[in-house]
Parts: sequence; structure tokens; C-alpha cells
Amino acid sequence: MNTDPNNLIAFQGELGANGDMACRAVRGDMETLPCHTFEETFAAVRDGKAKYLIIPIDNTVAGRVADIHHLLPDSGLHIVGEHFQRVEHHLLAVKGTKLDQLTHVHSHVHALNQCRNVIKDLGLEPMIHVDTAAAARDIAERGEKAHAAIASDLAGEIYGLESLCGNIEDAEHNTTRFLLMAKDALDIAPDDGDIMTSFVFRVRNVPAALYKALGGFATNGINMVKLESYLVGGGFIAAQFYAEVDSHPESRGLRLALEELSFFTHEVRIMGAYPRNPVRDVINKNGTE
Repeated sequence: MNTDPNNLIAFQGELGANGDMACRAVRGDMETLPCHTFEETFAAVRDGKAKYLIIPIDNTVAGRVADIHHLLPDSGLHIVGEHFQRVEHHLLAVKGTKLDQLTHVHSHVHALNQCRNVIKDLGLEPMIHVDTAAAARDIAERGEKAHAAIASDLAGEIYGLESLCGNIEDAEHNTTRFLLMAKDALDIAPDDGDIMTSFVFRVRNVPAALYKALGGFATNGINMVKLESYLVGGGFIAAQFYAEVDSHPESRGLRLALEELSFFTHEVRIMGAYPRNPVRDVINKNGTE
């Protein structure tokens, strides 16, 4: 493995995880660096151990990924791209295993929930693991034909397992959106094509603060594609918002909208301006059909 930090892209999980596949899809010219936790993944780039990281932010089935929104603002890193990874789950087992030999299936809780139909049809006992690829590795080490794992075909290749069934996820649209992040912001201009901007802000605890804060986006014709709130400060009063818009921070409309937003907030922090992935429109179209 090349240990040059400039040739490494970090992800959370074991080799063969969906994050690993996303890294290879986005930067196939780089080596992937597995990290145990999301915190370690952010630290790998912040501490100069890797040039990029890729982190999941939401999934079309499971919704937003827990903890990411809390970690993003204080990461000290910048979003430089987005990637949409189609999730294709495989039922992996020791080579030579037959379906009727299985009694248990191991995987991450989200993967188990996303494959309920096949688990029910086969009458398997689900076993929760911290990571899909880690489950595949454990099944390979266990070597028992009664136990299988739900993971990617890449994990099967890495750990020498056989895919008994492919694409076993219940929903055909099962897709995870990943953010590509780096220590330095992307040098991108307003006229460099379709641009997305991600930012966080906190509203003041006064009546209609959020309504007033968002008014500038409507009056300046800025399309807000995501707005999520989450509690901060250990209480039930202070809320922080994560937002994404179709525009560049230096474009006149968004600049004015952010200025108006600042009148009603404690802070506005730009997390990154980056190219809008055209796959987004395909997914959105399919989701409304």
C-alpha cells in the first residue's frame, strides 16, 4: 500500500464497505484508507494522514446518517464534492454454502433493515455488526456455513466469500449520498457550471426567527434543496440547521440571501461550494415517478 498521504482517501469502515466503494468510484487513482469511526476519518485528513475523505450523509431508505451533522461543523474541513452510491447488497457466505444451510445473517443494522424481505423469506436470524464489510470479514474467519453476511460484492472478493444472492435490497432506489471533503476549500467560481453550497447556521430563540431568516432565499430566487435541524448544547431549545442550496456564495442572489440570514442567526458557516452532481437529478426524477 502506498502510504503517501497525498495518494490516500479515507473512509469509515473496513475494506469492502460501501464507503470504500465510493472512494474508488470518486478517486480511483488513489488508495483507500479505512478508519474505525467517523471521528477518526475526519482526523485522518485534518492531521495530514490522507488528502481526502468521503463520508455518508444520507440514504434514500434510512434517511440521514447519525452523528455526521454534529461532526461536520467542527471538522475544520471543506466539502469539495458529492457522490451518489447505489447500494447493492449481496448475501455472502463461505464457498460451497447452500441457501438451506443458513440460519443466521450478519450485517450493519441499516443493511439488515434494508433487506428484510429476503431475511424473512429465508427464515434467518439477523445479527447486528458495526459495519457490513466487518461482518463479511467475520464470516470468512468464522468459516461456518450456517452464517452469512450482507455486504458488497467487493467485500466478498476481498474476504473470499461467495455471493449466494445479489441485489437483495428491498428498495431498488437504495442510494447513499457521500460528501467528498478536504483540508482546503475548492477553488471554484460562480460561472464554473452548476454549483452547490452547503452551510450551517443557528437561529436566534425568538418567534418566527426561522421564517424571517429564510425569507431572503425566496426573495432572491435561491433554491434550497436541503434543510435539516438538530439539537445542540445538550438541551431542547438551541437548534442548528444544515442547509444546501443551488448557487455559489459569491453569486449576487445567494450573497444577499446569506446577508439577510445573518440578521437572524448567531452564526453562518459555509461548509463548501462544489459542483452539483448531475446524478442528483436522475435520482430525484426516479423518486417522483
